[in-house]
Amino acid sequence: MRRLAAFAALAVLVAGCSDSVPGNRKLTTPTPDTVIGKLPTTTTTPLPPGNAAAGKPLFISSGCGACHVFTPAGSAAVGKVGPDLDHLAEYATQANQGTLEQFTATSITNPAAYVAPGYPAGVMPSTYSTSLKPQQIADLVAFLTKAS
Repeated sequence: MRRLAAFAALAVLVAGCSDSVPGNRKLTTPTPDTVIGKLPTTTTTPLPPGNAAAGKPLFISSGCGACHVFTPAGSAAVGKVGPDLDHLAEYATQANQGTLEQFTATSITNPAAYVAPGYPAGVMPSTYSTSLKPQQIADLVAFLTKAS
């Protein structure tokens, strides 16, 4: 009987510490804090300064023009599979994912982060993030953003 009384007293004491006891409202909810704005879809290391003059031959040799139109690249960029890069600034505004340069770099390294309306997802290879060096990406970004 003593053991039962001691156990009952311990149970009441432990129950008094519980968050589930009415009146003891210290519950934690899975509700996140309010987020204002848009969360970044990727985190990237800042690129070195790009060279637009070095970006043009890289754009051509990488085959970008086979899928994209981009007037500054001339006849080497007449593709129709991917978005028309002459409208890159408009896509960046629609995506709302940072500056034009940030959007362009992300589009090269993580093409699924934003797909322009009317174009199929998953067509652009995501391998550029590993096949191109950071300087090459910076050069492409400079060419695409300065030449347009």
